Amino acid sequence: MKIALVWLVMAAGVTRGAAAADDDWKAKLDAALSSPVRTEAEKDRDANRRPVETLEFMQFRDDLRVLELFPGTGWYTKLLAPVLAERGDLYLALGTDRIQGVIAQTPELATAEILDIDAPLTSTGERGVFDLAPFSFWLEDLDLVLTFRNAHNLTPAGRGALNDAVFEALRPGGLYGVVDHTRRHMEPDGPENRRRVDPVRIIHEALQAGFEFVAWTDLHYRPDDELRYEVGRESVKGHTDRITFLFRKPGP
Repeated sequence: MKIALVWLVMAAGVTRGAAAADDDWKAKLDAALSSPVRTEAEKDRDANRRPVETLEFMQFRDDLRVLELFPGTGWYTKLLAPVLAERGDLYLALGTDRIQGVIAQTPELATAEILDIDAPLTSTGERGVFDLAPFSFWLEDLDLVLTFRNAHNLTPAGRGALNDAVFEALRPGGLYGVVDHTRRHMEPDGPENRRRVDPVRIIHEALQAGFEFVAWTDLHYRPDDELRYEVGRESVKGHTDRITFLFRKPGP
């Protein structure tokens, strides 16, 4: 009876500790969401992009070593960097030209580290679609890699090279979160779907790289998106249906 009581007390303590840690990173994220370093245009996208729920699905915490791919002008970087500043690490890689200037002008993002890697994007001649040769991030102990609406910009071979590099950079058990605009399964390439990806193909490519499929969520499911139009069209812009997947590198 006493042993059982001890186990119950220990379990309760672990549960409370996990809940406190969860509340801690969410409080930091709430502060980042309201930070003056974010523009009003960036804040206007919060309801659509749902960063709190998305990062929770990706099993994000404030003590992780995280790599954000193709950070653009830093919509997610402005949320990730402040949360990870004290207890974690944030790395940025690929397409980092614009974020360099943002970081230089924003002291709150100074803890983010841009990786200097040799991974040139080669234009395919089709607007917005690039190839990527095999490369390495020269890391092997990351906890989480994130990419938001970038997979569609790469050829299948380019996505394969990226998946291999991510797999190498993650520790065993590390996670890989992917968000992108949805395309109809097995739909041939065309001008209206060039910035969309086939969900089944994304899963297949990740499995080929050695990942395990962990979970999906309907956080970004949009029933009004008929998957017919280019994502920049006014009828769907900001309201596209998006896949949200989580993969895992096998290990403890």
